[in-house]
Amino acid sequence: MQTNFTIAALADPAMRESEKILRTCVHCGFCTATCPTYLLLGDELDSPRGRIYLIKDMLEGGKPASEEVVKHVDRCLSCLSCMTTCPSGVHYMHLVDHARAYIDHTYTRSAPDRFMRALLARILPYPQRFRAALFAALLAKPARPLVGALPFVGKRMAAMLALAPARAPAPPPVERLAIATPQRARVAILEGCAQPALAPSINAAARRLFARLGVAVVPAPGEGCCGALVHHMGREEDALAFARANVDAWTRLIENGGLDAIVITASGCGTTIKDYGYMLRADAAYAQKAARVSALAKDVTEFLSTLDLAPAPPAGLTLAYHSACSMQHGQKITDLPKNLLRNAGFAVKDVPESHICCGSAGTYNIMQSELAGRLRDRKLGNIARLKVDAVAAGNIGCIAQLSSGAGAPPVVHTVELLDWAYGGPRPEALPKN
Repeated sequence: MQTNFTIAALADPAMRESEKILRTCVHCGFCTATCPTYLLLGDELDSPRGRIYLIKDMLEGGKPASEEVVKHVDRCLSCLSCMTTCPSGVHYMHLVDHARAYIDHTYTRSAPDRFMRALLARILPYPQRFRAALFAALLAKPARPLVGALPFVGKRMAAMLALAPARAPAPPPVERLAIATPQRARVAILEGCAQPALAPSINAAARRLFARLGVAVVPAPGEGCCGALVHHMGREEDALAFARANVDAWTRLIENGGLDAIVITASGCGTTIKDYGYMLRADAAYAQKAARVSALAKDVTEFLSTLDLAPAPPAGLTLAYHSACSMQHGQKITDLPKNLLRNAGFAVKDVPESHICCGSAGTYNIMQSELAGRLRDRKLGNIARLKVDAVAAGNIGCIAQLSSGAGAPPVVHTVELLDWAYGGPRPEALPKN
């Protein structure tokens, strides 16, 4: 794609990188075939190619974002299916992230939109606030129809209530885990923000499994949200602040005893942490440390695949494996989770249209609830055709999204299933029979 950026504009490193990405696009349109919003809406501007044209015009002209640009960029899930499909290697993720940050600086949203975005940014990345919000949602859930009728923000507030679990997750029991000898590795596990509030059982399962495998898990004081939630809302400074705090926390561990891996049990977080080196590339104080952290970041299934787990007896369950977009498109991890589950004794089926997003996408299922609901129902329809006992998934956002659908089978994190297969407790989400 030919570009016409001014020399002054290209002095900005972010603009320079976006110009380079734009030049790799050859207008072929392969991306339209796998874009969820184009699939639903049939509008060229709701495809990656259409958004690229809008972003190019906006950035190249150095003009404030228009209402049209904002509408179509906001509708993008950042599922990155287009990056898997693109034969030219267009790095759409970095381009749309830059566009969102540019929009945040140049466009004044409506007051209700600003309120909702600020509310999400002030609550979701902070576990204690998130837990308090979940408790409030439990109390308000019966009043969801009334909430939905509120002017301006009702629809989005109702979407938040729909996603809240029916009961508050119980904290996992405090367990004293004896590390099997010989010790095989020393790792940190990302605690994160939404996951410990919604499903603390996930990291508890990872710790139990690691202990039996001889993997020591060390705490990382100061670690918190990975920054993905605010990053995809265009709040770049907030995202970088979270990234720097995590880099500092993990660097202290790296320099005091070393780490073999930084293990992430939420694939949405993993995609962002693996990108810290890029996000902080212009920060002289953090660029090298961030690149080191990104190199150590591993999805939990990625790390487990290096430990050569022995085959387990048949579990008697048939699973549908839901591959989160952040896993298959963002991190290019496709077969590892399924192989681990099969080795652990589960029968595993692929979901038809597995490349199409379930509609979770961070805060998308709140801010774009109608489109997200259509994608969720499409995904659940494809899962229903398989007639399985449960769904395995590796991302808390997908688990919450799929579980909110009517008639959804149990949706369980992959590591909880693996922990159970190798001696841990049966996941709570599975039926007791």
